[in-house]
Amino acid sequence: MKKIYVLLFVLSGILAQAQEALEIVPIEPEQYANTITANDLRQLLVLLASDQFEGRETGTPGQVKAARFIADKFRGFGLPKVDIDEDRSYYQRIVYSSEGWDSIAMSVGSKNYRHLWDFYSFATKNKDLPSARMKELTFVGYGIEDNRYNDYKTVNVKGKNIIMYGGEPMDAAGNSLITGTKKVSDWSTDMDKKLKLAKQKGANFVFVIDPNIKENIRENRRFLLGRGMSIGESKTNLDDYPNHAFISSTVAKEMMGKKAKKVIKFRDKAKAKGGVKAFSFPTTVSLAQRKFIRKLEGSNVLGYIEGIDPNLKDEVVVITAHYDHLGKRGKDVFNGADDNGSGTSTVIEIAQAFAEAKKAGDGPRRSVLCMLVSGEEKGLLGSKYYTEFPTFPLENTVANVNVDMVGRVDEKHADNPDYIYVIGSDRLSTELHEINEAANKKYTALELDYTYNAEDDPNRYYYRSDHYNFAEKGIPAIFYFNGTHADYHQPSDTVEKINFEKMAKVGQLVFYTAWELTNRDKRIEVDVPQKSE
Repeated sequence: MKKIYVLLFVLSGILAQAQEALEIVPIEPEQYANTITANDLRQLLVLLASDQFEGRETGTPGQVKAARFIADKFRGFGLPKVDIDEDRSYYQRIVYSSEGWDSIAMSVGSKNYRHLWDFYSFATKNKDLPSARMKELTFVGYGIEDNRYNDYKTVNVKGKNIIMYGGEPMDAAGNSLITGTKKVSDWSTDMDKKLKLAKQKGANFVFVIDPNIKENIRENRRFLLGRGMSIGESKTNLDDYPNHAFISSTVAKEMMGKKAKKVIKFRDKAKAKGGVKAFSFPTTVSLAQRKFIRKLEGSNVLGYIEGIDPNLKDEVVVITAHYDHLGKRGKDVFNGADDNGSGTSTVIEIAQAFAEAKKAGDGPRRSVLCMLVSGEEKGLLGSKYYTEFPTFPLENTVANVNVDMVGRVDEKHADNPDYIYVIGSDRLSTELHEINEAANKKYTALELDYTYNAEDDPNRYYYRSDHYNFAEKGIPAIFYFNGTHADYHQPSDTVEKINFEKMAKVGQLVFYTAWELTNRDKRIEVDVPQKSE
């Protein structure tokens, strides 16, 4: 019996030691944060912002070189390839497509009109039209068919070329005839609705009179020129749309000729009668348009550090920065040292810091994904792709920490370079905001400027970097940003203007915040109601 008691005593001691060994002892992260240095950041950025990467524009050889450079760094840190699309790789490959006009021309009578000045047309919703001559147009009011207002009740537009006003009819008090209030209906806010209806009615071509043509051209210029891109193949079904163009009031009057006054008269009468009495008039319009379709391949580069806690390692903190920029324009290279070579270099350094911690047995409890994305300058497409086709489930994604432009000092802070703008930290989670505040107070003592976090910020930076695609999915996100400067999106955004000491402090703050997110017992909560854009 005595031997049994002794054996039990020994076993209990062994179990106690094993339990103690399993306990997670908090680790002070300074030794790893201190590996993020101004000198290391300089060495990375001097290469990333050099001419050999040709401005890193998505779909170009320069972007491919940059992606390979980043992947080689991750490989050198000992980070594993990740299972992506049934393959193990550092790259999440993405196909982007864009459509634009190779040529587009329009004339009325003997007058030629300029695209993106007198008229505009989206290539993504139009088909090629080698040559068209129109001798008649049919006026259909606002092109609306609704229970309270109908412009199509007296006309059959099958096979006809039609012209309509944008927007919807309003009464003398400024109320919509559709809604009965000052709030307009989706006949005004969704132009596709009018175009698709006209197609269903059999219209051949549609001209829409746009009273805000200059503003709309300015806001949509990137897409009108075919510079805006979409993920994958174009998903627009062109059979849903008639060929169409938006025209100025001046062009419309030229098309109408002597019938212009009659059109205005009929439009005004329509408000009282609940719809226009459509009519046709002679004209002479010539139009020709030919499209191009361009496909590019980009890639997100993934650096993965698996968590060491078996109960938490399936949860992931995603740290992002976009590595693409604007490429070359003629002989000018847009090297993008601050935008966003600075963020890219910072995230590479953070990946190394986490990798070093894991090698030393101090790895993060949750997993970390350091992801450098492409396609940001094309419309946040790389991060959009990831959130649509995530490598790690979004429900297991604790937070996104985004770094976009952290190497410069703006005019507001010229006398105090130790600052950073913080955006989005409290939009979904008060805990995320508090964690960043506490990390800064304990370790880095930067001035945290929340100017651009205001919901009424006219710059709308909250919606303009890669974190937003995560936030839109309900994932808490924080965005670090140094503000803009005269070199923003210019060839003059070069390495010698970077403040590397400031950049290192920001990088350390990002690391400390991510460290807390990965190592705390309970994941942060979404406790702020989500608001749409």
